[in-house]
Amino acid sequence: MQPSRFFRAGVGAVIANGRGEVLACERRDIAGAWQFPQGGLKDGEAPLEAVRREILEETGITTDRLRLMTECPDLLAYELPRPAWSQKTGRGQVQRWFLFEYRGQPAIVLPPDSEFVACEWRSFDEVERRTVDFRRPLYKRLRECFNL
Repeated sequence: MQPSRFFRAGVGAVIANGRGEVLACERRDIAGAWQFPQGGLKDGEAPLEAVRREILEETGITTDRLRLMTECPDLLAYELPRPAWSQKTGRGQVQRWFLFEYRGQPAIVLPPDSEFVACEWRSFDEVERRTVDFRRPLYKRLRECFNL
């Protein structure tokens, strides 16, 4: 299928701590681009299973340090800039988003093969300001959905 004809099915996670901050991660491939953990669904994988897998792969956070708070009832989508369209992600992603409470030590130790180079606890406002332009409308919707 041509990349211009599909959006990849995926999941995303907002992970909040007890201080009103959320976990923001800086991409390895785009210095200064911060985002929430997210990724694609594998064949036959349930969204909750996929988001837990993505969180572990990208941040090293295990399921026992997370408490599921809620999920956004709507599927949310973003479209990538045309030069970023690919066979893997198509035009962008359509995602199911989840809100988790983090119950662990503040420091996050990233796995060596993570797609992120850093993770930091930040205000939601700061994460929204520091994400790439094409994700901002989705992050605004997450704020509404999760009442953050």
